[in-house]
Amino acid sequence: MSQNKLKIVVAGATGYVGLDLVHYLSKHPKVHILSLCAQKNLGKKIQNFDKKIKGKLPKISHIDKVNWKDVDLLFLSLPNGEGQKIIKKLYKHVHLKFIDLSADFRIENFKKYKEWYKINHNAKSLINKSIYSIAEFTKAKIKNYRIIANPGCYPTSIQLPLVPLLKKSLINTKNIIIDSKSGYSGAGKNYKLKFNHKNFDSSIFVYGIEKHRHMSELDQEFKKYSKNKINYTFNPHLLPTFRGILSSIYLETKKNVSINKIYKELKTFHSKNKFIKILKINSPTGSGNVLNTNNCEISICKTRYKNKIVIFSAIDNLVKGASGQAIQNMNLLYNFKENLGLK
Repeated sequence: MSQNKLKIVVAGATGYVGLDLVHYLSKHPKVHILSLCAQKNLGKKIQNFDKKIKGKLPKISHIDKVNWKDVDLLFLSLPNGEGQKIIKKLYKHVHLKFIDLSADFRIENFKKYKEWYKINHNAKSLINKSIYSIAEFTKAKIKNYRIIANPGCYPTSIQLPLVPLLKKSLINTKNIIIDSKSGYSGAGKNYKLKFNHKNFDSSIFVYGIEKHRHMSELDQEFKKYSKNKINYTFNPHLLPTFRGILSSIYLETKKNVSINKIYKELKTFHSKNKFIKILKINSPTGSGNVLNTNNCEISICKTRYKNKIVIFSAIDNLVKGASGQAIQNMNLLYNFKENLGLK
């Protein structure tokens, strides 16, 4: 690392997540951006795509032009299936590390990856050299890996409140209901092609009802934290708002587990996690409080039934759900302060 700065390349710099990534990285005191790569708009300034990005940055170039001997870290914000090809080609550069924001290294079983994503995995031998990293859960382990799989946005909002409760067996795992609502930026720049709903800009739509891809991720991660089989229903919805996620998680607590115990467990578990805010019991919340931040706000609420509670979890899908978490993972990987560049 020359002049003590990390030399970075961003692939997929002009997508919604890529632009947020560039915005935060350009302000990070320990980072020097060497290249911003994309397939189109070569030679253009990144500021043409997002006015909030400031500073003198390299013009958009093709990834083939990068001299990898000079690079410490590559962020990949590309469609599923593309990142694995690039990482496979570049893994021989032993000094080089990768943070992949697609699903390519999230799923530990390549057959499951094909089942859910309908793509053959072309870098099977590298899957076990990668780590699935929600930063709050992997702090001790992340430094042992060169490939970091950044989690999906919905699974991040869901696991931050649920995993601590599964670990301590405080909830009934037979009937968990997860209802998540997201801004349309989660579908990427071509969202209108993916969702040809009527009145898209003024209504709410449910999609991925029986099988949403993020279920493969949730299935895999839930198994790591619970001895019991976890039966859950997950339904995502699209809102006519650009960014933000609110996940509503309906739970039944075990006998003699009070709402105060749930609150204390989450408060204790996340006490050293700078980005997680556990609100007072029964606090109203929403994505508005966390937009353009790397925070996750969690509220535990009573219902009219004794053993039933609802946990609300709010994040910005483009920040804590993608770019911010990727930078948090980078900070952990290189022993920087976890919140550096993200305040």
